[in-house]
Parts: sequence; C-alpha cells; structure tokens
Amino acid sequence: FDCHFLMILVVMSYHLSRKPISIVKSELHRNCSNIIQPKDINITNNVTWCDWPPFDQDNYQTLFGVLDNCFLVAYAIGMFFSGIFGERLPLRYYLSIGMLMSGLFTCLFGLGFYWNIHSLGYYAFVQVMNGLVQTTGWPAVVACVGNWFGKGKRGFIMGVWNSHTSVGNILGSLIAGVFVSTAWGLSFIVPGIIIACTGVLCFFFLVESEFHGQERNQEGGETAPLLRDSSIVDPSINGAISTEPDVIVEEHSEAISFLGALCIPGVVEFSLCLLFAKLVSYTFLYWLPLYISNVAHFEAKEAGDMSTLFDVGGILGGILAGLVSDYTGGRATTCCVMLVVAAPMLFLYNYIGQRSLGTTIGMLLLCGALVNGPYALITTAVSADLGTHESLKGNARALSTVTAIIDGTGSIGAALGPLLAGVISPSGWNNVFYMLISADVLALIHSFNKEIKCSGQNESTVFTLLKT
Repeated sequence: FDCHFLMILVVMSYHLSRKPISIVKSELHRNCSNIIQPKDINITNNVTWCDWPPFDQDNYQTLFGVLDNCFLVAYAIGMFFSGIFGERLPLRYYLSIGMLMSGLFTCLFGLGFYWNIHSLGYYAFVQVMNGLVQTTGWPAVVACVGNWFGKGKRGFIMGVWNSHTSVGNILGSLIAGVFVSTAWGLSFIVPGIIIACTGVLCFFFLVESEFHGQERNQEGGETAPLLRDSSIVDPSINGAISTEPDVIVEEHSEAISFLGALCIPGVVEFSLCLLFAKLVSYTFLYWLPLYISNVAHFEAKEAGDMSTLFDVGGILGGILAGLVSDYTGGRATTCCVMLVVAAPMLFLYNYIGQRSLGTTIGMLLLCGALVNGPYALITTAVSADLGTHESLKGNARALSTVTAIIDGTGSIGAALGPLLAGVISPSGWNNVFYMLISADVLALIHSFNKEIKCSGQNESTVFTLLKT
C-alpha cells in the first residue's frame, strides 16, 4: 500500500470530517413559514416549528458561533502541544488513534439527531473533543511530506499536494449535502465513518521508515529530502532557492524546544500572517453556505454545493502561489501580492457576487484563490523552509514543532473568524465582510514586514514577482 497515497487520504479525511457543520447550519435554523406544515403536528410558532432546538432562537447565529469556536479554540490550543507529542511518539499510533477518535466524535454529533438531543452543552462538548483530537493530523503529516521534496520545487509540489485539503472540504460539503435535507445526522456520521476507516488503514499500512533518511539524490537536486538540506545557507526564508549541492549533516536526536522554534527567523512573522489569513479562510469555511442561503435564497443543499467553488479556487490559488514563489524565490512577496488583490475582491464579492450565477461562480473562484493561496503557501512550503533553517544545524526533528507553532497561531485566527462572524452577522453581512477585509490587511502588514526584513538580502524579488 503506497504511503504517499495513504497520506493524501489522511489529509482529505481530516478536512472532510470538519465540513458538515457549515452545511447543516442552514438546516438547523430555517425559514419555516415557507414550508408546508404537517397536519399531525401541533404547531405553535409558524416561523420556528421546523428548526432544531436550541437553534430555533433569535440568537441562533451566536449559538452557531459558539459551536464553531468550541472546535476551533480547542484545535488552536491543542495544536501547540500536538507538534511536541508528534516528535516523541510513533507516527503510526499517533495518527491512527487521532483519526479513530475524530471519527467517534464526528459521529456523536450526528447521533444527536437520532437520539433527539437538544442540549447546546452536548454539541459544544463534542466539538471541543473533536477539535483536540483533530490536532494530531497536520504537524505529523507535514513532517512526513517534508521529507519527500527538495527545495528547488518545494513550493509548487507542496502546493499541489496541499490541494487535497480543499478536495477534502469539497467532498465533505457534497457528502453532507446529500443527507442534510432528509436526515442531517448522516451528514456527520458518514464522514465520521470515513475518517475512522482511514485511521484503520493508517494503522496497518503506514510504514514510518519511509519518511526517515530518504536520500534520493545526494547530489542535492530537486528530489533530495528537505530535512537533509538544512546546511544550505537560507538567509531569508523568503524562499531564496540555493543551487549549491546539499551537504549531508548529522541529524540531532534532541527535539527542539518551543522557545527554540520561536527564535527561528521568520516563524513569528509568518505565524501572525497566517493568523489573519486563516481568520478569513475559516470564516468562509464555516459561514459561506449560510451566507449564500440567506443572501441568494438557496436551499441548504444548493448553498453547500455552491460553496465548494471557494475551495476549487483555493486549489488553484495554492498551486499558483507555490509555482510563483519557486520561480521568484519570494515566499513573503507572493503572499503580499495575493493579499493586496484579495481585499478589493472581497469587497466586490459582497456587493456584486450574487447578481447572477456567472458572477457568483467567478467571484467565488477568484476569492478562494486569493484567500487560500497565501494560507496554503505558509502552512506547507514556508513551514518546511523554516523547519530546515540553517540555525537548526540539521536537526531533522524540528519540522513538526515549527509546523505546530505556525498552524497553531493560525488556528487562533481560525477560531476568532467564525466567532466574530456569529457576533457581527445579526447587524448585517456587510459588517462581516468589513471585518474580513480588515483581517486581510493585517495579514498583508505582517507579510510585508517579513519582506522588508529580507529586502536587503533579496532586493530584486519584488520586481521579479511584479514582472511575472
């Protein structure tokens, strides 16, 4: 069983199991006045009779924000510890147990439909536990994949590989959409079973030795494992690609400390940039179907299907960001340019995005590419660059911790975005988009700050990128 394909399934299943909540929201609270009332049910409120308590209240958007935040805050907190555990525990057991537990809690949310549970506390607890166990995935997976690719085409190759996160989001939306209007519990149970089964495959077929000490080309070309090329001088982590042969150095057996990882040049700047970029991305992830349903008046399934176009754009944006950053040697500059363009596009989508079907499709694809492009680049190629910085002196065990710090900081933004959307949306969707545009500008500032620090070492990067 090919371990490369297995890791693709792992990433897809993690993201697939996170998506149902965004699809089911528009089913938990509906406009019941437009629905034919069953004759055998005694209805006292024509507006909320078809809603699922406790989401039949006027503050339902705030309650949805609470559910989102229970998952995302737990995920953000757990992520800072996940990388540390991932460096010290067997990868096969770590991933397998995490996926089995994630499948369990995803199914428990859906079983609330069949058990007729109407307690917010129950759903909040399930979300918290699911957020914690989901942190087992990303640091371990990036550490594995980081061993496969050399620096020369790392941005492009990892951009293509990272597209499976968006594919997982798309599949999660489509699977949840199949059941959302008939039995929304299955929208959670089916993805839960899928990630649990993938965990079983991971336990039986993941060979950890495939990810350690691979030396496909010691002459230092494109395929040398990145954890072997940390002796190359990489002054900026802005993506300057060295053409010098790799020098194999002895790996350190001691895992890097949390503070030691923070001291790596670029970790703080890119972490803060990801915080705001992920805030925008995850607000779309959790609230876009409801926004489309409310503004364009689509049914829950149609809104969920339409929202997948944002993830399709994310696939294209991640690949484009990686390709351009490889060609120009500028990771930070690539992020800057995409974030600059993203701000006005978000404004335009809110004002003209629902005027016609063609406009909606085009704007969703464009916004998805511009928002998720920098996000994908930072969580993959940039994390790999920083995890193999020259200051680590060949320490091959640092990548998981660096990835956890960057993604953990980004997950704080992922938690803040949906929470703020839940609080702000009752005052109007325009205000939600103003918040997203502000976050995009803040991400741009931190990315630009990193570019300024590196400008003395790579002055022509920005001009090369603009020419491209």
